[in-house]
Amino acid sequence: MLEVRDLTLRYGQSQILHGVSLVTRRGEVTAVMGTNGVGKTSLLKAIAGRHPFAGGSIALDGRDLGRPNAFTAAKAGIAYVPQGREIFPLLTVTENLETGFACLGRSERSVPGRIFELFPVLREMKDRRGGDLSGGQQQQLAIARALVTRPRVLLLDEPTEGIQPNIIKQIGKVIAFLRDEGQMSILLVEQYFDFAVGHADSFVVMTRGEVSYRCEKATLDRDRLLASVSI
Repeated sequence: MLEVRDLTLRYGQSQILHGVSLVTRRGEVTAVMGTNGVGKTSLLKAIAGRHPFAGGSIALDGRDLGRPNAFTAAKAGIAYVPQGREIFPLLTVTENLETGFACLGRSERSVPGRIFELFPVLREMKDRRGGDLSGGQQQQLAIARALVTRPRVLLLDEPTEGIQPNIIKQIGKVIAFLRDEGQMSILLVEQYFDFAVGHADSFVVMTRGEVSYRCEKATLDRDRLLASVSI
């Protein structure tokens, strides 16, 4: 569904990504793993149009997206949940969700009912300001806002970071539900090893801006994967 081929990216004079290639499939979760500073977040930002890449290509359902910016990537069906969540603290939960309307046609500008089925706490807090929510509630809001855009590809950057265990479990259930629906592909950047192994169907390990190891869950060597993401 999503094909990234030979992607390179620079910040100034520093090259961050060196020919990264990966494929995600509809109805599957692909985990991108590795230690801090190897380019995982930069990869997601490039795919989401948050940072221009220097070379390579990104295609969705066989269509080359060219050099997308954040808006055109979202219009194409790529939703990004950034590390740190980036919710609007002074807007209500409802207003935060409605910011996802920007890339939708007028007839689609509604919050799907299933959002509140997946995240019941958001229904209870729909009139509360985003900044008043706990970290775990903000993470649920950030994922829900991405789902409002009806994505075909969902990019999740460290969704478990700084989140209490019960919310991690809830987020895991949502990821599993979305995967099993079979309508989107999910690209998950995650350092929580057991969470990634528990939810992903394939694994891509990055080292110094390059893919150093990849495998499918069916052929997973857990010890080798753990060693490849350890310092």
